[in-house]
Amino acid sequence: MKPPVSIGTRVEPFVDDWLIDEMAALRLKLHPPERKEVVFVPDRPWEGPTSGYFSVIQDEDRIRLYYRGYCPGEDSHAEQTTCYAESADGIHFVRPELGLHPFGGSNRNNIILRGVAAHNFAPFLDRSQAAGSDARYKAVGGVGTGPARLNVGELFALASADGVHWRYMQEGPVMTDGGFDSHNVAFWDDTNKRYRCYNRYFHDGRLRAIQSAESVDFLAWGPQRRNEYAADAPEEHFYTNSTIPCPGAEQLYVSFPMRFVPERQLIAEHAHPGVSDTLFMTSRDGVRWDRSFREAWLRPGPDRRNWTDRSGMAAFGAAELAAEPGRLSFYVTEHYRWDDMRLRRVSVRKHGFASVHADYDGGTFVTRPLTFAGSRLLLNFATSAAGSIRAELLDASGQPVDGYRLSDMEPLYGDTADGLVEWRNGADLTPWIGRTVRFRFELKDADLFALRTAPADA
Repeated sequence: MKPPVSIGTRVEPFVDDWLIDEMAALRLKLHPPERKEVVFVPDRPWEGPTSGYFSVIQDEDRIRLYYRGYCPGEDSHAEQTTCYAESADGIHFVRPELGLHPFGGSNRNNIILRGVAAHNFAPFLDRSQAAGSDARYKAVGGVGTGPARLNVGELFALASADGVHWRYMQEGPVMTDGGFDSHNVAFWDDTNKRYRCYNRYFHDGRLRAIQSAESVDFLAWGPQRRNEYAADAPEEHFYTNSTIPCPGAEQLYVSFPMRFVPERQLIAEHAHPGVSDTLFMTSRDGVRWDRSFREAWLRPGPDRRNWTDRSGMAAFGAAELAAEPGRLSFYVTEHYRWDDMRLRRVSVRKHGFASVHADYDGGTFVTRPLTFAGSRLLLNFATSAAGSIRAELLDASGQPVDGYRLSDMEPLYGDTADGLVEWRNGADLTPWIGRTVRFRFELKDADLFALRTAPADA
């Protein structure tokens, strides 16, 4: 039996077996996102088919979009640009005419940065209490300074008051121990009160891989720690990482690496080899990563232009749109190096990346011992018309509690993010707050995505 844990009133998604102790006739199931509309096409002269490394920031009433624009070559760092667009709904993006940097003899463009940091500029909204008004936004950007496979490069720190006008926080780089020739990303980790930066290195000098460092001030960074996986995890190229705290369940880290298969080439007339897709993985500590799902989260699909190199990069960041309540929007590049290179929105149920899944014959699972802080049990679930979910409270010894047995509740069915569990004794779990218990669930033709306990008035 796993040791007890405290879940308080947190949302606990079923993206791994962390909360599960026993399971019979059930399995964890990955839920791919739904492809939605194309939201942006970088077709201006200062953009182009190698635009990429998109970042998305939801900032009150707008969605901010950052991306690499003009990129004539990997070594032409002084000429490269970072561009900015914004949207009120996360679907229709416009380019503000900023007048900050000339291109082709004109300042009428949306370029916000030029130079070495523009190659893979990755900004975020700094929500730490120590962030001053002049550094409300922060970013990292930089490249390798020698052969990338030697893991020697320069990563710089930048800051901004408004997300448009940027400055270097110091003259020199803040990191030099990585390949950095990828979309290196950073964010404020409010759970652990520190900054994290996930960046590129080459494992054994050959395999594109992910490492991370931590900082309390965004300038002095600790040693790099390489992502760890189970011993039987396959060796694969992780071209990008797009790591973020899970929205609404920030105790969990989620990552969306672009898996690159360099030796394959499906479209013979395309000049560059390699095919790619998007994966999903999770971590509880930011270093040890769970790869319960080794299949793709998002496949290239039937579109042949997605079967060429480096398509399928997930943008850094996510958004909750008014047009789709209860869902998260992510953004993924398509048609890289083609003349219609573009950014598409994809959508997934909030906390619905994965589930405990039951087919028609059904099954059961039991949680590990836990304590909770809310007085009601709420479930994020979906069933078929004939499907169902029931829950049972077990005491510290694993015995069902009278009045809270499976037989004491009417089965739940439907599709909701906050299904209330009620037994013959009602829904009130107040007598069990802070006490070590377990829950047993019985599922039939159903998916249980997440659970939480909440106060009666929540």
